[in-house]
Amino acid sequence: MSVSQQIMEETEQYVLHTYNRFPVVFERGSGVRLYDVEGKEYLDFGAGIAVFALGYGNQAYNDALKAQIDNLVHTSNLFYHTPLRDAAKKVIAHTGMSKVFFTNSGAEAIEGAIKAARKYAFLRDGSDHPADEIIAMNHSFHGRTVGALSVTGNSHYQEPFRPLMGGVKFADFNDFESVKAAVTDKTCAILLETVQGEGGIYPADPAFLSSVRKLCDEKDILLILDEIQCGMGRTGEWFACDHYGIRPDIMTMAKALGCGIPVGAFALNEKTAAKSLAPGDHGTTYGGNPLACAAVSTVFDLFEQEKIVEHVRETAPYLEKRLDALVQKYDFLTGRRGMGFMQGIVAEGKPVGDIVKAALGEGLVILSAGGNVLRFVPPLVITKDDIDEMIAKLEKVLGQIV
Repeated sequence: MSVSQQIMEETEQYVLHTYNRFPVVFERGSGVRLYDVEGKEYLDFGAGIAVFALGYGNQAYNDALKAQIDNLVHTSNLFYHTPLRDAAKKVIAHTGMSKVFFTNSGAEAIEGAIKAARKYAFLRDGSDHPADEIIAMNHSFHGRTVGALSVTGNSHYQEPFRPLMGGVKFADFNDFESVKAAVTDKTCAILLETVQGEGGIYPADPAFLSSVRKLCDEKDILLILDEIQCGMGRTGEWFACDHYGIRPDIMTMAKALGCGIPVGAFALNEKTAAKSLAPGDHGTTYGGNPLACAAVSTVFDLFEQEKIVEHVRETAPYLEKRLDALVQKYDFLTGRRGMGFMQGIVAEGKPVGDIVKAALGEGLVILSAGGNVLRFVPPLVITKDDIDEMIAKLEKVLGQIV
């Protein structure tokens, strides 16, 4: 029995089987590469599902977290600490929002956004007639907690856990008339991903997002944009909504916000922050702790120092060009869509799960999305040489499938 097989079998004896894990045991990472316990190297175009934006082993990031661990890891949210100030200041500066609340994950950020929207409507309308309905999108994904699952537009994830949170309607992404038809005087918020990720890598159409924003303004409905996967430089702007020149009332973020440290956040604009959550309405023991906030603050600093967003903007067209060439070459690849370093190619009639597994055999980590999409969400520090290497490895796999 190999070392990897022994570790996997022993792990399955003790860990609840809620993931169909790939048969790989990773031990360490360096740059844009991962290494398993037997020393095999993998080019990483998954980044821990769009998390490790800075790549593995960034020395400045590691040093900052080590220093914070030696200083202070946790107090509680009953007290102030300097990393909280620093992280909050940088989030607000880069999002254009007014206030931020730090969570432990993206799903928790969605939960907080839902509560903030309903509290806003409660204060606006009074306790007798509060608007409490939320319109979410079909094929969306917002997380697996009960509230986040309730606004996830995929029955596959929902069915075993019903009844879920009430007061949720679903409309079609990029179909404004569908959204407009769902709005009533009970609607308090419209929630959508600026770029749908798990649903298949679908960017919002500019006219659609602009129309939703206008509708929300007209009816005093809160627009919640989920930037958990598409935010933090991944699309070539700090946040995907920057491409559209649109600000939400509430924005959720996580994943690359901490580049590996578990942290999420939801940020509110001035109007929403002033008339929604108050002391006692929402809380978390670990959210916004000194270690997590040090990670957030360091990530923003390193993104600026290393010009990460500019690098994505400059290099993403090359990734798009190489992926487009693949689509032209193989008949079963029928299209590419995405923004920046959040790309997907559609594979019709071929099991994408098998392609992802075969890619691992070639030393390449890629992901799937939406059932028939190969998803590419690499560390934001990849180079054109890394892209060429990825394409070469992937072509070996695709050539075997034809």
